[in-house]
Amino acid sequence: MSLVRMVGFCVCVAAIMAGCRTTQTCSNCSHQVVNTSPDDSRAMPVTPTIAVQKPSITSLQQQAVAVLPLPPDGISAVYPTVAQVSYQQPTENVVQGAESLPQAPAQMEFCLAEFVAEVQARNPSLQAMMAAAQATAERYPQVVALDDPMFNANLAPASLGSSTVEGAYTLELSQKFPWFGKRAARGRAAKADASSAYADAEDARLRLIETAELAFYDYYLVARQRDLLGWNTDVMRQFRDTAQSKYRANQVTQQDILQADVELTQLERRQLELERMKTVAMARINTLLHQPTNTALPPPPRQLSFTDGLPDVNQLQQIAAGQRPELASLASQIVARQADLCLAQKQYYPDTEVYGHYDTYWQPASTQGDLRGEVGARVNLPIYYGRLSAGVREADDRVNQKRAEYDQKLLDIQYEVQQAYAEVYESQQALKLYTDKLVPIAEQNVAAARSNYDVGKSSFLDLAVAQRQLIDVREKHQEVLAEYHQRVASLKRAIGGPLPSSQGIEAVPAPSPN
Repeated sequence: MSLVRMVGFCVCVAAIMAGCRTTQTCSNCSHQVVNTSPDDSRAMPVTPTIAVQKPSITSLQQQAVAVLPLPPDGISAVYPTVAQVSYQQPTENVVQGAESLPQAPAQMEFCLAEFVAEVQARNPSLQAMMAAAQATAERYPQVVALDDPMFNANLAPASLGSSTVEGAYTLELSQKFPWFGKRAARGRAAKADASSAYADAEDARLRLIETAELAFYDYYLVARQRDLLGWNTDVMRQFRDTAQSKYRANQVTQQDILQADVELTQLERRQLELERMKTVAMARINTLLHQPTNTALPPPPRQLSFTDGLPDVNQLQQIAAGQRPELASLASQIVARQADLCLAQKQYYPDTEVYGHYDTYWQPASTQGDLRGEVGARVNLPIYYGRLSAGVREADDRVNQKRAEYDQKLLDIQYEVQQAYAEVYESQQALKLYTDKLVPIAEQNVAAARSNYDVGKSSFLDLAVAQRQLIDVREKHQEVLAEYHQRVASLKRAIGGPLPSSQGIEAVPAPSPN
């Protein structure tokens, strides 16, 4: 009968502990907490300070490219096959590479939007950061849960089979409950750390988009420069034919033909340089796509759009303060360190361990048999204030550190936006200068030099110099155009998203570091 009573007593104690619930409010954080058993699925803060969003890698990629019409088989089937790449016609102010160049037949072009989407989908570093963020989010249910209950059993072997004493053994079941608010503080810190990890992954995604766009415009630039080189070579050959005809007519010396040969040889040297640049640009794109570096790619667009005008730089700085992932990450880290400070302050209060104990080591009279069962509680005694105070000071210093980092990052971001804004503005003005003045003047100069050479009023060297200036101006024009789009990509990364319209921009407030 004593064994039956012991088993019943343990079951009653376990039922009492499983139903034990206490509700309290953290005095430092004003955070309501519900303490439950580890099996209770509601063991979490009732009103969490930070709501962690935990998207999967696939959902994040789909959100990033939701507006992109990808083919059914994925973009991996697009890039090696020119016929499958979608064509995008520029809709804004179009700046062409060389207006007088003969236009090739229309063909499908390399699509920037699909390329950027596929780079995000294939990048293993971004996937690693998302997996790390998801792993960090899984810490929350672990830190808010109660510790496992403890079961203890002891047996006196000498009492077994004894004719003088009963079998001696003890059974104990215990559960530890931390002080009010400790689990809630740990939960807030875990949620904030997870939010910071997701923000870091978003920052990596923005930087990856910038890298992809820079590579795309480098690929565009080398293609347009090769077109210009081919056109310049044809023109120089025509000049040589004209010089040879005039030489046969005894109108010029052989030096004109030799000068033309020198110019053509220089163009051959330039061809080697551009072939190297093309190989490097294609290798960079294929590397971002995680495919062999020599994989064939569709041709880049023959022309790019150009938008005149920019939003106000102060508004862009305010938008950047509201949506840059680095600031969101630091703001979450501040919340996490504040939760650590709250937890350090609560270490001054003891934790409680509730237990039920049944002990048959007693050898009382039969009238004392009911005294073998007992219930009780244990508490730790936080009396070493030096250690506890050092923990509070350390946590407070961590909070101040993150606040200072937040303030410095905000200043850095304002500088980045200002710098990127100035560079985009410079490119816009340079494009206007090339389009309105430099290219037309250089073309007129070549036309005048050719007319003068045909009638014998100028030398072939004058004609070659004029043609050399024209091709140089056109190449610089394309460089400025590609650089403009690259600087726009950097400005978008600096503000943490796409550029808003220059009209009706609303300032986005910066997240509070507190």
